[in-house]
Amino acid sequence: MEHRGMKKWRPFATMPEQYTGLQEVINKQLEVPKPLLTEEQMEQINFTLIEALHTNKQVYLTYYKQGQCITETGFIQFVDSLGELFVFIDDVFELKNKMRLSELIDVRFV
Repeated sequence: MEHRGMKKWRPFATMPEQYTGLQEVINKQLEVPKPLLTEEQMEQINFTLIEALHTNKQVYLTYYKQGQCITETGFIQFVDSLGELFVFIDDVFELKNKMRLSELIDVRFV
């Protein structure tokens, strides 16, 4: 017999309050701990950010936010190593996003 997991509770989410509560439980179960980066990985990320800034090449940015690892495609517009911030323009909506360097997990060229 196959286990249905959280799917069996979805029909009971008929009221908005119940749906919100069940969605929070499901999201909590999907959270992952923030990966720890080595010094070498951080140096590689910094090098790739600076190169992407100067060459205006498109990059894949993987960052940690609210228990999830998110990957987006975009262009680096500004890097402030002292303030530990950077600005990138996402490829989908062309919006400017300001982020902390400490949130980054990986940066790769497209």
